[in-house]
Amino acid sequence: MKKNLYTADASAVGGRSGHVRSATGAIDMEMSVPEGLGGKKGATNPEELFAAGYASCFQQALLVTALKAGDTLDKESTVKCSVTLFQEGDAFGLSAILDVDLKKFDEEKTIAMVRQAHQICPYSVGTRGNMEVELRVLGKPLPVAAEENLGVAEHK
Repeated sequence: MKKNLYTADASAVGGRSGHVRSATGAIDMEMSVPEGLGGKKGATNPEELFAAGYASCFQQALLVTALKAGDTLDKESTVKCSVTLFQEGDAFGLSAILDVDLKKFDEEKTIAMVRQAHQICPYSVGTRGNMEVELRVLGKPLPVAAEENLGVAEHK
């Protein structure tokens, strides 16, 4: 049974060269096309915001995974998320790479935890079947089985 836990609200004016603001006011910033594509320095873009959200959310999924196993994460553990904007024909899309360093766990345990986190992270669930997401541990790509990337409706 679905149980709504939280709803975030934000608005944008002016698209990629405009302004975004969250209903709480915690986000209130200028937007720009990425600097490498001719945008202005010092402004953010949708891909940066998505990468920050995904990295944070995936880190939380790892914390939950560790807690369920009776473990804790090292305070210096990191999740780096790289989001790529690409063009394919007339359409645009996104892909992401999540690179995890849990510091205190061996590679086998880290890989298992990353796979578990990928199953429960809301960003991973929301993007599954819709965009390519590559998982890495200390820069090393993890093989991902096709069923791990199925959308929620396809997985049932």
